[in-house]
Amino acid sequence: METKSYKEYLKNITTFVFDIDGVLTNAQVLVTNEGELLRSMSVKDGFVMKFALDKGYNMCIITGGNNQGAKKRLEDLGISDIFMKRHQKLDTFLEYQQSKGLKTEEILYMGDDILDIPPMKHSGLATCPQDAAPEVKAVANYISHLKGGEGCVRDVITQVLKVRGDWEF
Repeated sequence: METKSYKEYLKNITTFVFDIDGVLTNAQVLVTNEGELLRSMSVKDGFVMKFALDKGYNMCIITGGNNQGAKKRLEDLGISDIFMKRHQKLDTFLEYQQSKGLKTEEILYMGDDILDIPPMKHSGLATCPQDAAPEVKAVANYISHLKGGEGCVRDVITQVLKVRGDWEF
């Protein structure tokens, strides 16, 4: 059986679903003396997420975490479908898909760790950062050459926008 290149799936993508820690961040946290957990996010990822939203693409975040700073950052970009403290990510993924009336082949999912595998298996295009867990890489259709928090989100969104003719200035 011939395996299709991930590039053949790009033209169908209308929806992006991302994890936060390890995808939009580098999976590291800085801990303040007060116990606050600080994360770093790429402004390049943020720019292209907003750009895709403005072009009419759907954007969804499903994370097991509950960092309100990360949530505010994503809301400020215009993302309204943000699901926090979701450890059974597949249930949330399927509910989101149904609520938006999306076909499986329209959804790109990017995750980096074990909890991301079930929704990756149910997406049209399963992707991950270069530094994802080996088990995640094993199920990914595409592994970005960039690490989590270092532009992997921009990588996949840009590829979709280019293939669909939406990366024009």
